[in-house]
Amino acid sequence: MENKKSVAIIGAGIGGLSAAYDLVQAGHQVTIFEKDEHVGGLASGIKEPHWEWSVEKYYHHWFASDQHILGLIEELGWSDKVHFPRPYTVVYHKGKFYPFDSYLNALLFPGLGWGINKIRFGLVGLYLRLTNDWHSLEKSTVDAWMRKWAGDRAYQSLWEPLLIGKFGVHYKNVNMAWMWARLKARTTQLGTFEGGFQAFADRFAQRLRESGVDIQLGTPATQVASQPDGKLALAVGESSQTFDQCLVTASPGFMARLAPTLPENYLTNLLNLKSMGAVVLILSLKHQLSEEGYYWYNIPKSAGYPFLALVEHTNYVSAENFGGDHLVYCGDYLDPDHEYFDLSKEEILEQFLPVLPRFNPKFKPDWINKTWLFRTKYAQPIPEVNHSNNIPAIETPISGLYFASMSQVYPWDRGTNFAVEIGRKAARQMINADDGKPA
Repeated sequence: MENKKSVAIIGAGIGGLSAAYDLVQAGHQVTIFEKDEHVGGLASGIKEPHWEWSVEKYYHHWFASDQHILGLIEELGWSDKVHFPRPYTVVYHKGKFYPFDSYLNALLFPGLGWGINKIRFGLVGLYLRLTNDWHSLEKSTVDAWMRKWAGDRAYQSLWEPLLIGKFGVHYKNVNMAWMWARLKARTTQLGTFEGGFQAFADRFAQRLRESGVDIQLGTPATQVASQPDGKLALAVGESSQTFDQCLVTASPGFMARLAPTLPENYLTNLLNLKSMGAVVLILSLKHQLSEEGYYWYNIPKSAGYPFLALVEHTNYVSAENFGGDHLVYCGDYLDPDHEYFDLSKEEILEQFLPVLPRFNPKFKPDWINKTWLFRTKYAQPIPEVNHSNNIPAIETPISGLYFASMSQVYPWDRGTNFAVEIGRKAARQMINADDGKPA
């Protein structure tokens, strides 16, 4: 190809792998640089020797409506590897947990009260499902919009605890388009890949290697800068390599550090983007924790639990895939300066263990086989009012340099489905950059 380009991709998460897939098929020479020793990014997992499946470091699943990731899997010919087990989600109210995994169960939730409150809840849910006008919704906060239209009772019982759990002190600033996107795009059907998300990422990476993509693991990039000849110099380890184009699929803060010569307005936009971090403790247990078979417990911070959600993964994917171990996540979204980012695993375990008998009175610490702690300071972007005005363009002001992150999938929420979408969107822009075609 006359217009064959050398392309660097920073990050071997699902977004970076998806971009590489389209770029190499368009005939370009693609190299992926990944600082970790594995692919998958935030969707990567761990696997014990006696497990047949891996388990994600940060709990993941797909929705039946996730057309981008499921469409990609269909292109790859692996749709038979996608499974949709039937999990059960519950919500806390006055000391008890109630099913909340269908529209009917939502209407029966006692926290809503009766009469007009349930009617308003139902009408608001219907409206948000049907409307596509998220631009108007982003002009208002969730707090103000839901109080006005759903009413204080429904908002305080359901949506306010979710917002506080997700965004902490920032919850009153989150715009209504974010809530619309969650209700619009999500389903009660939850899917996974046979073997776990790491199995999918590894298999995808192998397909890319067979197509000619060079994936260099354990290879962090530290700086990118434009050259007089129009190419980009990328500092990788102790060496510098030259590329025609570079796509960065990492956090806005990393992008600002990697490309300090970006114009001030673009850098300011990057640094002004706010996000929550995530702390996840995984426990391997000898016994099932939720005897009712519940998968996902939504817990309000006001209830006195030291985490936002308890997720029993093996009530979704059979414990037989993990050698009989029962796997439980205790997870939370927190400000990046929260003490949980500095405490040791043992110190966090000390805070989490005392509440586990509230899920099962029989629980004893000697049920624990093993624990893992995972933390990231970039997990959940915070979309404030009129957030669409703050989204950095995929094509940066530096010629040949592109940026695709979960901060740019707005109004949709972060996840592998929209990582695929933003990665492939960036690839289209890169492919068409010199062809005079619309991206």
